Amino acid sequence: MAFVQFSRVSLAFGDRDILRDVSLNLASGSRAALAGVNGSGKTTLMKIISGEIQADSGERAVEKDTRVSYLPQSGIVHRGKTLADEVETAFSRGRDLLARYEALGDQLAAEPPDSAKALRLAEEHHEVQLALEESGWYRRKTVMEQTLLGLGFTEDDFSRAVDEFSGGWQMRIALAKVLLEKPDILLLDEPTNYLDIEARNWLESWLSDFTGGYLLVSHDRYFLDVTVQEVYELFNGELHLYRGTYTRYEQLREQELAALIKSYEKQQEEIAKQEDFIRRFRYNASKAAIVQGRIKQLEKIERIELPVNLRKMTVHFPPAPHTGRLVLTAKDLSRGYGERPVIRGLDFVVEKSERLVVVGRNGAGKSTLLRVLAGVDSDYTGSVEYGAGVLPGYFSQESAELLSGGERILDLLESEAPLELIPRLRDMLAAFLFRGDDVYKQVSVLSGGEKSRLALLRLLLRPLNLLILDEPTNHLDLHSKDVLLDALNAFTGTIIFVSHDRGFIEGLATRVLELTAAPGNEPSRVRNFPGDYRYYLDRIAAESAAANGGSADSRSDAANGRPAGLPATSASAEVLSGAELRAFEKQRKAAKRKLEREETELMEEIAEKESEKSAQEHILATPEVYTDGEKSKMVQQKIESLEQTIEALTVRWEAVTEALGEYT
Repeated sequence: MAFVQFSRVSLAFGDRDILRDVSLNLASGSRAALAGVNGSGKTTLMKIISGEIQADSGERAVEKDTRVSYLPQSGIVHRGKTLADEVETAFSRGRDLLARYEALGDQLAAEPPDSAKALRLAEEHHEVQLALEESGWYRRKTVMEQTLLGLGFTEDDFSRAVDEFSGGWQMRIALAKVLLEKPDILLLDEPTNYLDIEARNWLESWLSDFTGGYLLVSHDRYFLDVTVQEVYELFNGELHLYRGTYTRYEQLREQELAALIKSYEKQQEEIAKQEDFIRRFRYNASKAAIVQGRIKQLEKIERIELPVNLRKMTVHFPPAPHTGRLVLTAKDLSRGYGERPVIRGLDFVVEKSERLVVVGRNGAGKSTLLRVLAGVDSDYTGSVEYGAGVLPGYFSQESAELLSGGERILDLLESEAPLELIPRLRDMLAAFLFRGDDVYKQVSVLSGGEKSRLALLRLLLRPLNLLILDEPTNHLDLHSKDVLLDALNAFTGTIIFVSHDRGFIEGLATRVLELTAAPGNEPSRVRNFPGDYRYYLDRIAAESAAANGGSADSRSDAANGRPAGLPATSASAEVLSGAELRAFEKQRKAAKRKLEREETELMEEIAEKESEKSAQEHILATPEVYTDGEKSKMVQQKIESLEQTIEALTVRWEAVTEALGEYT
């Protein structure tokens, strides 16, 4: 079985330990995530696993012929080929095998059939043939097409020069190549950063069918929950393994961190007492010996370190000024580029306090629509009218890139923020990943991701009542996404947004506007779904079932986390009636409460059984038991029985947690 294994690996940069005695094992079938705060060394560890950089010490064992492929999070640029030709380079192993296969065939033909060399060549020839077939060489055109289409490319893109693609699409090309290499171990560092929801769904499906092992770094909680079965956390240079989904890891880690904080606070209290004693009596000759003793005690204390982002941050932004009920009205809205129409004939309204997410496939015109609504793009026909008192603010990656100047980050925000927020600016900056001396960086030297985070924070500091946000979470980690999500949910104004982060959409959207590009000169299709994102997905699933010949039965509905009896409609139906929607939501809430109760009961039972197991292990360690073969055997049997029970309960708990995730 293919595997990559590390034992007691360490690496330091200067006087900072990045990795300390790290051990890790990845094998065929591994489904693992790598977690940790920004700057903890996740990318460095990925590079060590891939063999790109060497550790200072430790052992690295790789099973013979194990192939490892690594996708970094950025920085890959392709040039000089068409898209199809570039992606086909992923099959270089198959090309080499084919050359070897043909060379062996020529050698075999030149040897007497019954010679020992001919038999050896025939055996090797057969082995290479099997490897060639397994490599996918003969199906490469079909597999390439499926992969590229799955990642959002079109057939027209296949003949385009790779030089024409933007940075995000360059990374999609790199991802396609890594997947097509069919490695034994796959290392993906932020693979979803440049993918829309459709491409993310396709990648989730691809990973579920992948027979090798993989290690993922991602800030998309939903993506991790559906793809991983274990989580490695890198914390203060040490690596810890947590079994189960990413959600279970967060729950377990939260309990551990609560205990860590308690120990930290207790230690800080003791340190403060010792330091206070030393300050008071440092110059008292009669207590000099005692003071020196206290100093030595302080030096011997092994300080508990907390992660930078451990403290739960709550960011409050300026209250939204009052507006009328109608915030925005769009009528017969159309926008194209040259002869290519993007949106055509759109009509819709947005009301006060709505959190409207605009969804649709690539090319449907989501970002174009947001630019028009924000007034950034005025080259359109039709009308966009704001309601009384509306003060809009717009965020996009492109607008963030316009940030420049020699001002320091903190100085810039202090000059723009309302007076009451200035004392909290450092906390806000920390929530957006500007920590420590980062706040003194000049705007002109910031990276693209840093400019994006700063532009978003600047926008949220202004007293606005309509936020128009295009991909606001792209450069945020999970913790920062949670902070932003809490702040936006507390925001009393109106939000129109586009996002490819499913967890973020589910946590924020109260209404879904689906945008579909129409062929020819027909109007773009816009559909209104007056419910959250789960409601939208349920409606699409019901319509798909109806279009395929009938609605799903109640068992199918329940299996998909959908209340039984959800009325199916034809594909042309727009929304449920108000009464149907209320009944639907009532059933969903009841099903969710039932699952929550079961989850709590299972967690309590698991904790009880683990406590019993620990007690039995303690008994087994006592001399009167481990020296008595019969007693030892009985205790071991109890432990094994408890382990089986815990495993069964854990499997059930994970199933319930996964089902519950459908309701969040």
